[in-house]
Amino acid sequence: MSENNRLRDVYDAIADPTRRRLIRLLAEAEELPLHELTAQFQMGRTAVSKHLTILKEAGLVLDRKVGRETRFKLNASPLQEIQDWVAFYSKFWSMNMLRLNQLLEEEEE
Repeated sequence: MSENNRLRDVYDAIADPTRRRLIRLLAEAEELPLHELTAQFQMGRTAVSKHLTILKEAGLVLDRKVGRETRFKLNASPLQEIQDWVAFYSKFWSMNMLRLNQLLEEEEE
């Protein structure tokens, strides 16, 4: 699935703390089966699967069948969109703070 054909918005997908934790767990491992991910939460397998489906729809998670189990892997490339958004506003605030400092310095003179 290309990034233009994602079924779900990346911002929506990472809005939930459980999904952010799933992303973190997958980032720390090459690949994890569903039962190992489920063991990290106080919720059932179905609930964890629903969260993984949302991440998958956003392109953040890839899955593959190995025998009877499904293994999940992080695809971090859609997070670049968020990184770009944060970088823009980081630059925005840095520039505004610089202008504010310049104004304060001019007032002190």
